[in-house]
Amino acid sequence: MRDPSIRRSAALFRAFMKEQDDPARAYSLLARDAADQVERITPLKGQLVVDVGGGGGWFTEEFRSRGAEAYLFDCDAGEMAAGSDVTTGAVVADGYLLPLADGVADVAFSSNVLEHVADPETFLSELIRVTKPGGLLYVAFTNWLSPWGGHEQAPWHYLGADRARRRYTRRTGRDPKHTLGENLFPIHIGPTLKAVRARDDVEVVAARSRYWPFLAEAVVRVPGVREFATWNLLLILRRCP
Repeated sequence: MRDPSIRRSAALFRAFMKEQDDPARAYSLLARDAADQVERITPLKGQLVVDVGGGGGWFTEEFRSRGAEAYLFDCDAGEMAAGSDVTTGAVVADGYLLPLADGVADVAFSSNVLEHVADPETFLSELIRVTKPGGLLYVAFTNWLSPWGGHEQAPWHYLGADRARRRYTRRTGRDPKHTLGENLFPIHIGPTLKAVRARDDVEVVAARSRYWPFLAEAVVRVPGVREFATWNLLLILRRCP
């Protein structure tokens, strides 16, 4: 995968600065970008894609627009209802136990979900289980030590989650959407890469910063630095036969 452009990174950053106010714009742009990334490796037309944790369905909608047979699975019916118009093929389901047979998906897709599950290894194992041999897995997440790791409370999470939460409530007059230990969990790049590379059922096609406009793969190879500089890790995995 080639490094993305500075213009593309800037556009994504501007969209996500207004993510809570205009989620449709932010996630529609991100969905187009993610679909482009997948299609650089494998065509989407005619492929069976499972979008796990896709919330409002923007990714599912984009995959379908490119000819894929795409299905949305999410545990939060409220998030699904508040999103795009995707209804057919949308299933309320636990990402730890998907209602799918082994090896059915050509592409298993998960965008910014791993930091919201308490057991990311089990979640990954389930994605791998439902992917057919030779199939592709697209997994991206925001690591905790990223400047965006605290989500709407960032970058004040560096000073402690409780302090960041109090500051957000004081400034906005409402509680933040995310609470550490409830629906947001610290996840780090080094341990995640180690766990994935130790598996014999997937191979790593790419491990790179999802948004960084240059040296996207190089920054992930530097221990310590990658935890802060990667911002969001993109893993492209191939299911082994």
